[in-house]
Amino acid sequence: MRAGGSVRRLAAITAVVAVGVAGVAGCSAADSRSEASADCHSPGVTANQVNLGFVVSDSGIGADALASARFGVDARIGLANDEGGVHGRRVTYELADDGGSLSQGVSVTQALVQDEAVFGLITVTVALNDAMDQLDKQQVPVIGLAVESGWAEHPNMFSDSYGASPQTVSRYIQAVGGTRVAIFTTGTGQATLDNAGQYVNAMRSIGLTVAGSVPFNAATESAAWAAQQIAGMDADAILALSTPDDLAAIMQAVQAAHLDITASVALSGYDQRLLTAMGPRLAGVSFPVYFRPFEAGGPAMDRYRRAMNTFAPAAGQPEQQFAMFAYLYTDMFLRGLELAGPCPTREGFIDALRDVTRYDAGGLIAPVSFRDNVGKPTTCNAFVQINPAGTAFQVVRESLCADGSGT
Repeated sequence: MRAGGSVRRLAAITAVVAVGVAGVAGCSAADSRSEASADCHSPGVTANQVNLGFVVSDSGIGADALASARFGVDARIGLANDEGGVHGRRVTYELADDGGSLSQGVSVTQALVQDEAVFGLITVTVALNDAMDQLDKQQVPVIGLAVESGWAEHPNMFSDSYGASPQTVSRYIQAVGGTRVAIFTTGTGQATLDNAGQYVNAMRSIGLTVAGSVPFNAATESAAWAAQQIAGMDADAILALSTPDDLAAIMQAVQAAHLDITASVALSGYDQRLLTAMGPRLAGVSFPVYFRPFEAGGPAMDRYRRAMNTFAPAAGQPEQQFAMFAYLYTDMFLRGLELAGPCPTREGFIDALRDVTRYDAGGLIAPVSFRDNVGKPTTCNAFVQINPAGTAFQVVRESLCADGSGT
């Protein structure tokens, strides 16, 4: 799907253009922009455009939580094109749905790279692991949601965050009075289990007790059953590695069972749409935020909101977590294209972006070094919480770090 397009397929790929020829022609910085553009033959690059691939779990378990991601891509690409593109080229993209499936992830990424000849990939999925080795061999730049362990093993893959630090989240739970933590998950996918294991270790390291885990599948278990499991563990805190829908159902069941839960933290769900749909059921739930909270405002947030409202009006509300994630990933990709020069190559893009040591997305995140952040969780986060009425998010910690410091 082209950025700004109104038609979206949930099939593997929406084919709009076939572009790209293997091989790279050399250009010098002294070449004019038009001459440089005409002489460049990297995959996805033509005289007047550069075509990217966007892989998202648009169907399957957890797809609803990721639905806003495409709006972030549309907004940032729309803004870039409105400002003249990158080195005079318009930026476009093709959409692929991996269905949350590892095998489908392999097929759609290779279809984008080989059939559509995209320059590189932006990804918002937890099903990329089996595709990583081949993308590395092909030197395809990949920027996106780094929740699978393989992200840290491939030099062609980038992210601005490798997840919230389990230590930081554990510190927050402890600071608000939690002592015995139940870990609630949507399903039992490998990435989820790996993530849960990291949190278990972190919580135990600072003296919290892990009461147990509650894997949940809404198709086979009831929310009341999950609440009973939490009650049986004598837990006073909940860490949710789940979809917002599942968490809302569980929190409602917890309230109905009159369980005394001091702290509840979810890693995803910082989304204004969530308040409209299920805010009262999630009252009191907190979320770690590695980017500047929407409620904090400021010039960088104003620019983001303008881009969302102008180039992704279908989003309705700009304040959506995965829209912001995808906006940031797209901004990173545009930065890499700019640094790669008027004749971008995949290898040149990877080398140039890896050399960036203070990337801050124009003020949306704290400065990060792409040389040093690989595989390392973000150690300091803001925390927001849904207010008692379930009508708004409020910033409860401007910054909390893994060592317990912060404001």
